[in-house]
Amino acid sequence: MEPIDRRKRQFKDGCYGELAKIGAALASPKRLELLDLLSQSERTVEALAKETAMGVANASQHLRILENSRLVDVRKEGRFAIYRLADPLVADFLRAYRLLGEDRLAEIQRLRERFFGGGQDVYGVDRESLLRRVQAGEAVVIDVRPSNEYDTAHIAGAMSIPLEQLEERLGELPRDKNIVAYCRGPYCVLASEAVELLGARGFHAFRLEDSVHDWRARGFPIETGKQPSASP
Repeated sequence: MEPIDRRKRQFKDGCYGELAKIGAALASPKRLELLDLLSQSERTVEALAKETAMGVANASQHLRILENSRLVDVRKEGRFAIYRLADPLVADFLRAYRLLGEDRLAEIQRLRERFFGGGQDVYGVDRESLLRRVQAGEAVVIDVRPSNEYDTAHIAGAMSIPLEQLEERLGELPRDKNIVAYCRGPYCVLASEAVELLGARGFHAFRLEDSVHDWRARGFPIETGKQPSASP
């Protein structure tokens, strides 16, 4: 029988070695972005490649690394490979990882301020203020992500108006209330673009930087499924 000290060292080395596989899988900006997108909804390789500005072959290679690390799963539908997160814990971990980075890496805040500056508050509206406005009937929340992401999960009571439909659906929004747009979180620009468009059309609009996962992690209500059709 091996000495106890050697067995303890093998045990620790083995456990930390397995954990290091996840660390290695995360050591790529593109793989982090892929995980962030998959935390919104499942997607084909082709859709992920387009969203991340990669070729399909390159995206597939990154996805295989994530799959080998047990962070994503894949299924086949005809000729398409569809990826999803392997477990909701992956989304929770990714959020915690992001928050740690924002706390320890000052450059992230500087990047956000440079991008979302130009006279618009980088934070737009905070969640407590949003809740007060919604409860008082002073605000309407719109989800400007693609509809499949809205169907997967969305802030309770939010309207689904994907950014590419916003211009043609302005008539559905009240002009006597604040409009609060949200998308995939602090590194997503869809809500910022929506606020810019709404402001140019005379709406009083704000950006909520929280993602659905941020909202859920803080104990606020989340819903799933399609938006009910308007009554005739």
